[in-house]
Amino acid sequence: MRKEMYEFPLADFISEKDFKQIKKFSQDKETPFLIIDLKKIEKMYDQIIENMPFAKVHYAVKANPMDEVVVALKNKGSNFDAATVYEIDQLLRLGVEPERISYGNTIKKEKDIAYAYEKGIRLFVTDSENDLKKLAKQAPGVRVFFRVLTESDGADWPLSRKFGAHPDVIYKLILKARKLGLVPYGLSFHVGSQQRDIGQWDSAISMCKYLFDAAAEKGIELKMINLGGGFPAKYIAPAQELETYAHEIIRFLHEDFGDELPEIIIEPGRSLTADAGVIVTEVVMISQKARYNQYSWVYLDIGKFGGLIETLEESIKYPIYCEKKGYAEEVILAGPTCDSMDILYEHHKYAFPHTLKEGNRLYIFTTGAYTQSYSSVAFNGFPPLKAYII
Repeated sequence: MRKEMYEFPLADFISEKDFKQIKKFSQDKETPFLIIDLKKIEKMYDQIIENMPFAKVHYAVKANPMDEVVVALKNKGSNFDAATVYEIDQLLRLGVEPERISYGNTIKKEKDIAYAYEKGIRLFVTDSENDLKKLAKQAPGVRVFFRVLTESDGADWPLSRKFGAHPDVIYKLILKARKLGLVPYGLSFHVGSQQRDIGQWDSAISMCKYLFDAAAEKGIELKMINLGGGFPAKYIAPAQELETYAHEIIRFLHEDFGDELPEIIIEPGRSLTADAGVIVTEVVMISQKARYNQYSWVYLDIGKFGGLIETLEESIKYPIYCEKKGYAEEVILAGPTCDSMDILYEHHKYAFPHTLKEGNRLYIFTTGAYTQSYSSVAFNGFPPLKAYII
């Protein structure tokens, strides 16, 4: 469907200077690949600290586990949230002290708990009695925090159902932890990744206050709340600025806990790294499925299995830029693999210049998080997404 002239607000996502640098860097490289600007990650870390100075940052390594990213954040003073012993090994290899690492996955093998404990990890999350028993056996005396089940309404990428437990279950786990010789240290929740409804933190913090009070009645002093992630990155749909998130979350905390706040941990991943990434991709083919079909299909050399799995159900809508000029035509975007699931955007139509041709390059912004780390090993023989640091 032809519309007005193609226009893309490039300045909303990248400066002209930075874009020229990316183009120059990309000239001799085979697509697709990801480019990460470390300075942007460091700048975002500074912004988080400026707006939430009372919070300890535990970077969610899974968002972007590149060594260079980890080292840059380590040097900034960040702590780290590790989901597996493999991430723990990486962090230790890069010189991160074990006291700066939390084991933030509720799903853990007993041998992995023992391994993490041996390596010096002393802060673990849990949400079930079986996991709690494994912790008591293999990591005696460690601090544990309990993940509360929350809704993810308003999030582009929900994280409910699989993780966390209902408050009445969490209450029993808190009491059980003390009996098992563990230290019931705090609570955690996650309101969903790219959460646009800031009010979700309000209800979750209120639930934490209820559990803090209930535990205190049994003589257990909880000392920490892990607010999780969910802070914004710049995708197509606008979100509030980080300052607004921070201001409202601080207000929610003081409304429930007064002036004496517990220790606060946050686990940014997407918000720290997403805006620092650009994927460069090439148009492989343009076709039409029927003579009078108004939408052309545009196939890229990257798809769901190459790092864009968050286009599943068109959840994350990335800003995509084309340098060509001309009238805008809406298209269906798909990846290169032999899997019919590998369609990026069919219902939400992207518009590109009618002059777009096979072999042209497109630039996918806000791709510094959950792209390379999600890419498949060799589906259809395609290698994992390459990444470069600038």
